[in-house]
Amino acid sequence: MIVSNHLGYLDVLAYSAVAPCVFVAKQEVAGWPVLGLFARCAGTIFVDRAHRLKVAATNASIEEALRAGALVVLFAEGTSSNGRTVLPFRSSLLEPVVHSIHAIAPAAVRYEVEQGSVSDEICYWGEMTLVPHLLNLLTKRGIYARIAFGDFDAEGGCNSRKDAARCLHSAVSALF
Repeated sequence: MIVSNHLGYLDVLAYSAVAPCVFVAKQEVAGWPVLGLFARCAGTIFVDRAHRLKVAATNASIEEALRAGALVVLFAEGTSSNGRTVLPFRSSLLEPVVHSIHAIAPAAVRYEVEQGSVSDEICYWGEMTLVPHLLNLLTKRGIYARIAFGDFDAEGGCNSRKDAARCLHSAVSALF
């Protein structure tokens, strides 16, 4: 499992360029025009954040994907940001890897753009709307993604999912 920061929908393309991945995303993404279709076809695991009792089912889906040998990418912030800092990590979806044989790798994604603002034009966050953001993104001449990967030792005092969230946040922040 890769645990990463999240700057927007472009992150999916960046990670997919490195290796085939299964992503964990909020349920709302499934209904997005075009991107929702791609997400569903790619086997994305959707999280129903409105119903906390469904976390166990989501964790079971993550565990199943990991057991099948999939590389699962979890954006542990639970939302995307403006890219200025790494937001605190949510721990509920780390359960499948905390007490298992599955490896965890912290990673941090960043962008550079030839002209414009990464925070305002590349990152997709806050109250931005998809179509205007996407249309503006398509006008950019050069967008560069950089992903840094690190090591994670779950044995190093990160035995619960909450401890793991703190340890992984620290590792991702250092990579960022």
